[in-house]
Amino acid sequence: MSLYVTELRRLAKRRLTRLLLVLLVLGLAGVATAFSLSSHKLSTEAVAAAQAESDAQYRQAVEDWKRTVAECDAAQARGDHGLEDRYGPNCGRDWQPQPEMFDPKWNLPYQFDFRGEFPMFIAVFAGALALFAFIVGASFVGAEWSTGGMMNLLLWRPKRLAVLGTKLAALLTTLLGASLVLGAFWTLAFWLVGSYRGTTAKVTAGVWRSFGLDGLRAVGIILAVGAVAFALASLGRHTAMALGAAVAVFAISEIGIRIAVGVLSVPFGEKYVLSTYAQAWFMKKVQLLDYQSCQFTKGQCEPAELLLTWQDSALVLGLGGALVLVAAFWAMRRRDIA
Repeated sequence: MSLYVTELRRLAKRRLTRLLLVLLVLGLAGVATAFSLSSHKLSTEAVAAAQAESDAQYRQAVEDWKRTVAECDAAQARGDHGLEDRYGPNCGRDWQPQPEMFDPKWNLPYQFDFRGEFPMFIAVFAGALALFAFIVGASFVGAEWSTGGMMNLLLWRPKRLAVLGTKLAALLTTLLGASLVLGAFWTLAFWLVGSYRGTTAKVTAGVWRSFGLDGLRAVGIILAVGAVAFALASLGRHTAMALGAAVAVFAISEIGIRIAVGVLSVPFGEKYVLSTYAQAWFMKKVQLLDYQSCQFTKGQCEPAELLLTWQDSALVLGLGGALVLVAAFWAMRRRDIA
């Protein structure tokens, strides 16, 4: 039997994989259901009611304004002092409420906008699948090392790099399949929410292409996280190695580096933080501002700017992931397996 097929079956039949997959599906379904219940299709009656409420608020504000002006005039006639502090200049006559200050949209119930909001849910999907990929990837090879299964397998297949590469290929194939299948259902779920409980207006072919590119970036980060977790667990011969490394990277990057660049006043300090590159990957670009370099133009601060793109993120994150994978395969070749 093919080693690749065997590893696919081994990964699919692991209890942890199945449990996490069930929890993942339930979590995604819960998010979609929650937004479905919170969204409301805006009917003509709802729009009319919002307009009526806005008009009523405007009339009430005008009545309150007139009463305040009258109170100020009366106090002024009595010779009271400090009226400007209480009512403003000219008894507040210049502050008369205007109809445009009361937008009917503010009184409408929440309506899910597929075109405007779905990119955010692609990022949510990527985060959930990335967590799934990290745990599954780390435990898949980590358990093999800690239980002695890797040593037994190498007695049957002594080609170390081929064995480790096949395991990695099986993991990435599984993650890719899960991402595509769940991603299709995720998109369908929110399309249905938009169709029946929200709006799908202005969804053109260009919008779908943009969603597709966002989805490809999401799949890329999911596969990268799974591969890095796999490599870290293989390096440490234990699942805990990957989990410990993740905690260490988070502590150093998100806490230590942020504090250090803040204390040292490093220009564009956020460019040294990994989450900035993850954000640029999903949002296509991130603009960093350095307020310490402010050049005041007409009394306004004009800070220096630095633009990080998804290409920068691909370089930084890709290089880091490649180094971890190379280290894992190098260690597999050199280490004592016994």
